[in-house]
Amino acid sequence: MPLTKDEKQEIIKKYGKSGKDSGSPEVQIAILTERINELGSHFETHKGDHHSRTGLLRMVGKRRRLLEYLQSRNIERYRKIVEELHLRK
Repeated sequence: MPLTKDEKQEIIKKYGKSGKDSGSPEVQIAILTERINELGSHFETHKGDHHSRTGLLRMVGKRRRLLEYLQSRNIERYRKIVEELHLRK
């Protein structure tokens, strides 16, 4: 199930600079992480859903590229978002 508008607004308020800051890397990474976590539970019940698995892999790749971008630009912001979202990287 996709994220609701309220869930997205909550993530934007938590990780963004303002209430309408949906473009910063931290917000994009947090939204992608939430969607990735939801798909994890989807695959427990639907093991043969290979089309959604492809979308999951694209989201993971996009999140990885955003993390690499943030790491190259501002290492402190990168460390903070990785710690808050409990990412292994």
